Order: sequence, then C-alpha cells, then structure tokens
Amino acid sequence: MFEKQIRHIQRYRDIVIAFSRYGFGFLAMELGLHDLLSLPKRMFMKSSKQNRTKTTGERVRLFMEELGPTFVKLGQFASTRSDILPSDIIIELEKLQDHVPPFPTRDVRNIIEDELGEPIDNAFSEFQESPLAAASIGQVHRAVLTSGEAVAIKIQRPNIKDKIRTDLEILKDIAILAEKRLEWAARYHVKDIIDEFAKSLLAELDYRNEGRNAERISKQFNGKKKIYVPKVYWGQTTEKVLTMEFVEGIKLHDKNELMNKGYNPSILAERVVKAMFHQIFIEGFFHGDPHPGNILALPEEKVVFVDFGLVGRVTSEMKGHLSMFVIALMRQNTDGMIKAINRMGMIPDDVDMQELRSDVELLREKYYDVPLSQVSLGESVNDLFSVAYRHHIRIPADLTLLGKTLLTIEGIVEKLDPELSIIKLAEPFGRELLKERFHPKNVADKAFKDLSEYGEMLSELPKNIQDLKSVIKKGKVRLEISMPKLDESLRKLDRISNRLSFSIVLLSFSIIMTGLIIGSALVSQSTPLWDIPVIELGFIVAILMFLWILFAIFRSGWF
Repeated sequence: MFEKQIRHIQRYRDIVIAFSRYGFGFLAMELGLHDLLSLPKRMFMKSSKQNRTKTTGERVRLFMEELGPTFVKLGQFASTRSDILPSDIIIELEKLQDHVPPFPTRDVRNIIEDELGEPIDNAFSEFQESPLAAASIGQVHRAVLTSGEAVAIKIQRPNIKDKIRTDLEILKDIAILAEKRLEWAARYHVKDIIDEFAKSLLAELDYRNEGRNAERISKQFNGKKKIYVPKVYWGQTTEKVLTMEFVEGIKLHDKNELMNKGYNPSILAERVVKAMFHQIFIEGFFHGDPHPGNILALPEEKVVFVDFGLVGRVTSEMKGHLSMFVIALMRQNTDGMIKAINRMGMIPDDVDMQELRSDVELLREKYYDVPLSQVSLGESVNDLFSVAYRHHIRIPADLTLLGKTLLTIEGIVEKLDPELSIIKLAEPFGRELLKERFHPKNVADKAFKDLSEYGEMLSELPKNIQDLKSVIKKGKVRLEISMPKLDESLRKLDRISNRLSFSIVLLSFSIIMTGLIIGSALVSQSTPLWDIPVIELGFIVAILMFLWILFAIFRSGWF
C-alpha cells in the first residue's frame, strides 16, 4: 500500500486538495491523509468561498466532476445506492455529466489501426472524423464498412485505462483507511462497495463485454419486430474498439419531434415499459441505463435500445425474494415483509427490530387499499430503500440498480404518457413471477435442493462433531462474548479501582510519613540499628514504593 501511495503521490494530492476545496477537508484529516502527504492541517480547514453557500449534495457532485472520469463514474454508480446515501446527495449525483471535449482524430486513427491491425481505409470505406458524441472513457464516430453497412464506432480514449487503474488503487486504499477509522464506513462495508464499483468499471473498459451484452439482450427479443438491438460487427470489434450497426432514430426525450413525425408517444411508452419488464422479470438480464438518450424510436413505433455498457441481473433467488415481498405486502403481513427484506439485503446485528417493524408497518399502511393506478412505482421503490437507509440495511447492487432502472422507466413514461400506469403493466409480469415461484416443478426443485443440502449437512454431522471434539481436547476453543458498552463499563471500573488504589496508597504513605516524623521527633536523632539508619532508610523506601505505584496507576491510562 505504501509503494502505491508513493507512486501516486501527485494524484493523492489532487484528491486531497479537492477534498479541501469543497469543504470535506475534515474527512481527509479523519482519514489521516494530511500525515500521509505531509501537508499542513490548516489547508484542510479551508474551502473556496463560492462553495460555502452550496449544499452538501452540490459540493459532492462538483468534487466528483473535478476529479475526472473515475470519480464521475463512481458518482453515477453511487447514485443507484439510495440504500446508503441520503436523497439530497442522490439527486445531485444523478446530474453528473459525462461529457468532455473529443480527443484528436490522429489518436482515433492510431487506436483503430493498432486494434484492428490494418489501415483504417482498409477497414472502412468511409470514416467521419467529427465524433457523434464524446464521453470520459471514449467517443463515437460514424463510418461505413467496405461491405456497405453504416456503423457507429466507439473508440476508447488513449491511456484512460491506466488513469482509471491508478484512481481505483487510490480509492481502494482510502476505503481501507475509512473502514479502520470511520464507524459508518465499516458499517456500510465501503471497501466492498469500491471493489464492486472497480469490477464494474474495469468490465466496462473492455468493449467486447458491451458487445456481448447487446447480443444477449437482442436474443431476448427474437421474433419481436417492435423491439430492436443494433447488430455487433465482431470483425471490427476489440477491447478498445466497438463497432455496431448505426441506427438513426429519434431519442425519446424529444416528445415534440416524436409527435411532429407522427409517432404515438403512448404506444412508445408502453412498449418501452413492457420491453424492460420482460428483461427484468422474465429474462433476469436487463439494460442498466435506459435513459431517454439510450432509447430510439423508429417508424411504426419501433423501439431501439443502444449503449449496453451497464447491465443488471436478477437471479432466480432475487426474483423469489421480490415475489415474497409482494405477497407479504398484499397479505398485509409485516413479518413476511421484514423476512423478505432480510433475505434481499443484510440486516445488521445491532438493528432496532422494533423501529424497523414500525417503519415497515408505515410502509404497509401507506399502500393499503390504494388502487394500483394511483401507486407510483418510483415512490414505492424509494420508500423501500429509505427504510433500508434508515436502518443501515445493505441491499445488493443489482437490486439497487433495478430500483434505479424502474425509476428511470417511470420518468420516461411521465414524459411520454402521464396517464399510463406502470403498475398495471407490471401486473402480468408479477403474476408470471408468482407462477414461476409456485410452479410445481420449481417447488419440487427447491424442496429437492433443500433436502439435498440438509442431507449433506446430516451426513457431515458426525465428522463435524468429531472435529469439534478434537479441537476441544486440544484446548483450542475460544469463546467470544459481545456485550454492548461492556468495554466502556470496564474502563469506568478501571478508573474507579485506580482512583481507589491511589487513595489507599496516598493514605498509607501519609501514615508512614507521619510515623517516621513522630519517631524522629521523639528520638531527636538518627536511630541506628546495627549501625543502619532505620528511619531514614524507611523514609526512602516508602517514597520509592509510592512513586512506583503511582507510575503503574498512571501508565494504565485509566486514571
């Protein structure tokens, strides 16, 4: 870790200065970064005047934007974690912009030729040097293959992977420090979150993964003519270059243009919702960033999905937990809802179950007897994650991404057709989910799996007992008992006992000194015993013992 810090010292300084500039210098100090970089403490207490009037959320967003691609991506990743961050910060992180100036055409050509192993003119009959879009990790150019197909080429920025790896190493180091020094960081397992983010971002840097994601989602809609995913051209695709079919459509955020071209926004909205629900609840593999810019409309209300860098997964187990929660909600079963939440996330050991139950009760009552047409999917998801946030319940990343995706879909629908009820469209998918959960084959499979696991446990029981017996014989059993505030009570007890000891020692010393003084006064001379000055020697010994006991008491640190 130290070698990394030395190697990345300038980048550490950039990050620390940004901490200070946006009013988070106290956090850098708590992490001990001022010692690491040998920087004066006073610089951590300053923030620019223009930032002092901004909200915490705004300052977090500006902090992320200043530090570049990795931190912008981290902010976007964090914006899905409403189970961890408060809503005001989430709202600001959702505003993070990933738009930067394009990099030079010469670099674009060099990267394409290095990756494809041939001159760009051999690979493409036409190549548009002006990019269609530029982002922090790559940019997109239009081109035409020698076979005549129009394509969109995404090219990765030069050296971006090295820069991101450096930032990720630093973020991991900071996360480790945070878990050691900050209670909230340890509670939320910040290191695990950073590891999760790093894994996701590094996967995004390999454009072949995006190509595979696109093909997988494309296969979900085989035979469905109204949903389309552009084709991937693997002959012109590598880790740093992605070549896909160029589709020119109207982005869904432009409702006026859609209507001017004769498109029906209501039909488009319904198709988008059904397509996303199919991905989520039927396939369990979905587009993780379906904002209006990533969905195009073609004639006859054909819907096209683009940009598959971020995807989410819903496992069969997660589907089961979701259906369990829905069933409990329908039955007004608070215990069942808590059980489902527990299975979906990680309820900490120290959670106040009474308060959690109270919050879940409020959630249940809020949606009791409310017509489906009046239920906001986004609001209900936010309510669930708010409960998780208040009680420090960690929700799996894919589930929080699912929540964010549902919110995004609802936002699209609100713009295209505010009267459309997403919940009603979700009903048939919900029924399929429940049918899948309680299908005799699935029930039998689950029962068989459970029996197999229990059988395996029983078969291993004698061996485990024998192992335990062996450990006990060797005296290696260690019992750990955790009692809240026990350490604090023991410290108080230590202080009391030390002060009592001090008082006793002081009293004893006083008695000894009094005796010596009186004895000396009565004799009015030294009192040699076998030529040894007893009183004087006793005086010296008493002082030494007194000082030694005092030293022992104060050294304990609990006086």
